[in-house]
Amino acid sequence: MKKEKNFQAFKGYFMLLVVLVLIASIVFGIMLRSPVLIPIASVLFVLCLIGFTVVSPNESAVLVLFGSYKGTIKENGFYWVNPFFVKKKISLKARNFDSEPSKVNDKIGNPVLIGMVLVWKVEDTYKAAFEVDEFERFVVVQSEAALRKLAGIYPYDNFEDHDAVTTLRSGGEEVNRELEREIRERLHIAGIMVIEARINYIAYAAEIAQAMLRRQQAAAIVSARFKIVEGAVSMVEMALEQLSKKEIIELDEDKKAAMVSNLMVVLCSDKDAAPIVNAGTLNQ
Repeated sequence: MKKEKNFQAFKGYFMLLVVLVLIASIVFGIMLRSPVLIPIASVLFVLCLIGFTVVSPNESAVLVLFGSYKGTIKENGFYWVNPFFVKKKISLKARNFDSEPSKVNDKIGNPVLIGMVLVWKVEDTYKAAFEVDEFERFVVVQSEAALRKLAGIYPYDNFEDHDAVTTLRSGGEEVNRELEREIRERLHIAGIMVIEARINYIAYAAEIAQAMLRRQQAAAIVSARFKIVEGAVSMVEMALEQLSKKEIIELDEDKKAAMVSNLMVVLCSDKDAAPIVNAGTLNQ
């Protein structure tokens, strides 16, 4: 497999002087009406003019002569090369690819919408020009394929897959590193360097979004209720302990049960308690 090689091109300023001389020769030939000087100077003028090329900063020119790769000019400047060279300009600047969210299935089959942002640049101009067809399109297709593969490795969250340590929603840097590694392997053949790849959008697909939202709300309510009950039990236990320790009132088992029931209702209810004043004795 061939690799990129640098091409040492001539500076174009000297050939620019040659072109000016050829122009003067053509004018002189017209004045003399020379049947030899005019066509020769005209052909040389055209050939010299075709050979000029300008390479801007962070740009390259891939040179091909009759189907044979001759090298790449990467240093910016004004050059003159063989006029028969085919010059293909390839940008070396860093580029962004912000994918539209696409619908994929996660590890447990839930449809999710996922999108990513990729920062990349051409590193090997030979591979980019000759190893793949339309390397920009190649980057887009392979990046989206890598994203789909990643979505199938991890679940969206661990509501259903409780053994999942890493999920798409909470995986963070670990998921992004895996995505970057997968894209880098796929784009190596095209001479592309992956600078950064990360997920920038993830959500459940529309058809299950409402159901999943209700499930998350239910889980949050259950978790909150668990904390409330745990705190209420501690408070009832402390109340009974303080009443017994300070000998404020003596309660038999039935009265303790009634007190525990009333306190649990008051503490665990999601509405404010409405007290009832007992004007009689405790036994009434």
